[in-house]
Amino acid sequence: MFVAQQLRKNNIAQFLIYMWQVEDLLRAFDLDTDRLKQHYIARFDQWTEEQKAEALEWYQDIANMMRSEGITKKGHLQICKNVIINLTDLHNNLMASHKFQHYHSVYSNALPLIVELRSKQPDADQHNELESCFELIYGLMMLKMKKQEISTQTAEASKTISTFIGLLSDYYHQNISQPIEF
Repeated sequence: MFVAQQLRKNNIAQFLIYMWQVEDLLRAFDLDTDRLKQHYIARFDQWTEEQKAEALEWYQDIANMMRSEGITKKGHLQICKNVIINLTDLHNNLMASHKFQHYHSVYSNALPLIVELRSKQPDADQHNELESCFELIYGLMMLKMKKQEISTQTAEASKTISTFIGLLSDYYHQNISQPIEF
């Protein structure tokens, strides 16, 4: 919860990845927040009891949203989908404008990799390009956490796509603080 608040304010791309992690964490505990409290939250010795209680309440709220949205086994919260929608709208506006040539260039570098990535996804028609990019970044993060090997080609593709997503995230936050004139 504390991390989510900071990321949402400072880096929308990292916020989205973090929220996907939270969804998966809750699924790993079968959305049982009592088990989550005992086996996960309790490990944070640096937190006060008040912080632990606040975190538990936040996880309970997320678990309840997941139940109400019918995504207990797979899928993403509407708040996460809204981030993708907002980023897609911003991306489309940036691409439609001639004022953002650097953004166009970074996207053009990533586009062949995005096309290749989507060609390998059996359900690519179920989501847009940006969601495919986030799925790659999230998937690679999970592989790294499991200490699994990542090919050089995949790592290079990830860097290019991450650069694109990072720039889009920067524009997102810029647009929040001072609306961009497209």
